[in-house]
Amino acid sequence: MMMALYSRRRVLQGAGLLLASTALPSWSFAQDTPSGGRLIVAADSEPRNLNPAIVASNGVFFISSKVIEALAEADFEAEGGVVPRLAVSWEGSEDGLSATFKLREGVVWHDGQPFTSADVAFSAIEVWKPLQNLGRIVFANLESVDTPDDLTAVFNFSKPTPFQLLRNALPVVTSVLPRHLYEGTDIAANPANAALVGTGPFKFAEYRPGEYYRLERNAEYWGEGQPRLDEIIYRVLPDRAAAAGALEAEEIHLAAFSAVPLADLARISQVPGIEVVSKGYEGLTYQLVVEINHRRAELANVEVRRAIAHAIDKQFVIDTIFLGYAKPATGLVPQNAPEFYNPDVPQYDFDVAKANELLDAAGYPRGANGVRFSLKLLPAPYFNETRQFGDYLRQALAEIGIDAQLVNNDSAAHQKAVYTDHDFDLAVAPPVFRGDPAISTTILLRSGTPAGVSFSNQGGYANAEIDALIDQAAETVDTEARTALYNTLQEKVAEDLPLINVAEWGFITVARTSVLNVGNNPRWAVSNWADVALEQ
Repeated sequence: MMMALYSRRRVLQGAGLLLASTALPSWSFAQDTPSGGRLIVAADSEPRNLNPAIVASNGVFFISSKVIEALAEADFEAEGGVVPRLAVSWEGSEDGLSATFKLREGVVWHDGQPFTSADVAFSAIEVWKPLQNLGRIVFANLESVDTPDDLTAVFNFSKPTPFQLLRNALPVVTSVLPRHLYEGTDIAANPANAALVGTGPFKFAEYRPGEYYRLERNAEYWGEGQPRLDEIIYRVLPDRAAAAGALEAEEIHLAAFSAVPLADLARISQVPGIEVVSKGYEGLTYQLVVEINHRRAELANVEVRRAIAHAIDKQFVIDTIFLGYAKPATGLVPQNAPEFYNPDVPQYDFDVAKANELLDAAGYPRGANGVRFSLKLLPAPYFNETRQFGDYLRQALAEIGIDAQLVNNDSAAHQKAVYTDHDFDLAVAPPVFRGDPAISTTILLRSGTPAGVSFSNQGGYANAEIDALIDQAAETVDTEARTALYNTLQEKVAEDLPLINVAEWGFITVARTSVLNVGNNPRWAVSNWADVALEQ
């Protein structure tokens, strides 16, 4: 649980090496930069495939969303929660078998070619549906895309597809690619995946492994007066303590996605010229979940699962692991998703005596050593919080006589063990709620998902009633009826506990106060930053 230390001296030395290798004028806030200024941002990872049309993940979006645009973006105030980007309007048919998008006029790709409906049709049929991790769900029944003119794209579905789902998914799954660069190529291996060509406010300029990504202003951007920056530098700082040091040393302007450790936030928020911003992640709610392997006889017993739920002190987890920067989960859908959130579901309050009582009644008494049975527990390695919760859960289970043996793996080994080999009993996961239960949420429950699909139901849970609700909602066009189905789904899941939702959290941005318009939409960190500016 100890975090690696990264000294201020080392931060400064790293900055000096980077200066020498990049020949950039300065990492500090020099006043001799162009009028729009250069924004310097911490990046804690280096995705080599930057194509969000293939890999719809926050690590990719963080960089690529400034270059590659979607049909729409999330918004705090707009009707339906989304505002136009490459599409200016959209409408679904009453039968759910088609959806029509009117596209923005006068948009050009960064290489000067015109953007048209042909690009949208190509992206949908050749990329989103067959290749994208989330598009495979949203566009599972997409049959064709008609292009009656350059500014109209009509999506045709073989089965009714709720427009509520399509609308909610637009910011996440509709990153449009230039057909003229991808058609007739091996799309997954196309060089443009690493050197993006888009329509966004910034052009991809340069990548130096281990050092930085550089984006430059798109002077031909369709947004009037945008972008307001001349350049964005993503400086690679994989150690989270390094981001805090770099902010204090005024070497970077911004660290998003909780790149500054939570334990440092109270202190750094008192530093003049620095602000801590929690807003801007409402559309990217992470959920701390205990995944359960139902192949184990003990865990196939719902009373055992309920006992485990009662053994978890959610408020302690919030206060101690998340230092208050999270909320206790009440069920499958997070509280900041009011369109779908159902508060009226069974709850399992922290009650060790109740947990022990349930285990005794289920036929699992303590042995002479006080242990009822042993389990293999695999915490996801992606965040400090998931690893720390694994340590906590081991202790919590010991209090009710379950011996949890921790297995800590790197990312590749963890994904293989849980989602391919099923070599776990309990696992700690951080799935993301992306605005609609059909996107990366119901896949955690639906039976029949092939082995090897990450962040899916690989615990062997199978419930015909749950499956039927998921399938019915996937084809229910009426918004109220579809929402009602998901309300029922939440109740059934809370009763049967195929998994245990523990906490829900967004991330934290720490920025210099000179950065303007931070956190002003629900997916801010992965939006296009066309309106982000620097005070000069």
